[in-house]
Amino acid sequence: MPDINRRKFLLASAGVGALGLLSGAAAVEWPDLMAAARRQPLAQGSGIAVIVTLYGGNDGINTLIPYGDNAYHDARPELAYAPADVLHLDDRLGLNPAMTGLHGLWQDGRLAIVRGVSYPKPDHSHFRSMDIWQTASPDEPVSTGWVGRWLDSTGDDPLRAVNVGAVLPPMAVGERTTAAALTTTRSHAGDIDSVVAALSAPDPRDTDVMAAVAASYRATGTADRTFTHLGHTRSADGSSLSAQLDTVAAAISAGVPTRLYMVSLGGFDTHADERGTQQRQLQTLDRALTPFLRRMSSDQHGRNVVVMAYSEFGRRVRANASQGTDHGTAGPVFVAGAPVRGGFYGDEPSLTDLDDGDLKYTTDFRDIYQDLLVRVLGADPTPVIGGGRSGLRLV
Repeated sequence: MPDINRRKFLLASAGVGALGLLSGAAAVEWPDLMAAARRQPLAQGSGIAVIVTLYGGNDGINTLIPYGDNAYHDARPELAYAPADVLHLDDRLGLNPAMTGLHGLWQDGRLAIVRGVSYPKPDHSHFRSMDIWQTASPDEPVSTGWVGRWLDSTGDDPLRAVNVGAVLPPMAVGERTTAAALTTTRSHAGDIDSVVAALSAPDPRDTDVMAAVAASYRATGTADRTFTHLGHTRSADGSSLSAQLDTVAAAISAGVPTRLYMVSLGGFDTHADERGTQQRQLQTLDRALTPFLRRMSSDQHGRNVVVMAYSEFGRRVRANASQGTDHGTAGPVFVAGAPVRGGFYGDEPSLTDLDDGDLKYTTDFRDIYQDLLVRVLGADPTPVIGGGRSGLRLV
């Protein structure tokens, strides 16, 4: 392991985006959440948002499948699903066959599918597009995320938003307040452990920001050990989406006063051999999200949970030569939970009226954020995403 200048590394880690370990991060352990639940339990009737980020750019066209459109089959002769294989939602659209649980939620009226979601002048870069989604600023780069700005505008307790995992996403960072970072698994080994230990050791020369970053490293180890003793069921891979949502469910059931949780699943960058890869990833999503929502529907606090699952962009309409798809623009966003008004929202993008091979977006993602802020979190959306958004009345 190369020698690391501790001071330079901690200063770099305090910058927005550097390994996701951001200035002001509050590193927490499971006992901290339980203490908060005892001290100030979640008020009955409080809405809770769970944000699921699907990293890599999920192919929305093979997720919400326009099986009744000949243009779909023409553009993807080998990659398209036959109508008989699709989980039908109506006579034109259906879900990927891996999404049986979400299909059941649709039938129960608890799944909303927002179609054609993107933003003006979409960017094909993973990093820039994800930055736009997480900062809610399509026009220019900003240093704060939309969840961070919500925290800034509503108080100073970082436990109001919790990221399950030690690496905070940019959405979690405000100007004055940052969401709490919760680690659930032991993920370091060998010489990496020694480096983390060195970085986390207190040093009287540290600035306040450097001390906060060091604390987040320090808590990674202690929180990992704490979670090995949790009584609720977890996956053997504690970083899996199922394990992340198990942790969220346990916190909600315990009355932890967190109003917004962040979890994630990667692996959606399907440039080659897409069909099998994406179907496995969508099955992972479905098998994690469906039992979580069913568990929450019978929980006194979970009855008010609303989940949003999104990806940084969709894929191009036409399959490439490697039986995959390349970076595109618009895609569907899924919003689910007991308070959700199920159904379709936003217009379905045309597969033939394209922008240089890309779908033309029909719904601005900030309108979904508007609903989460106003109807789930009970917050003023203007300091977070600006004014003038109408929302979709999903909840």
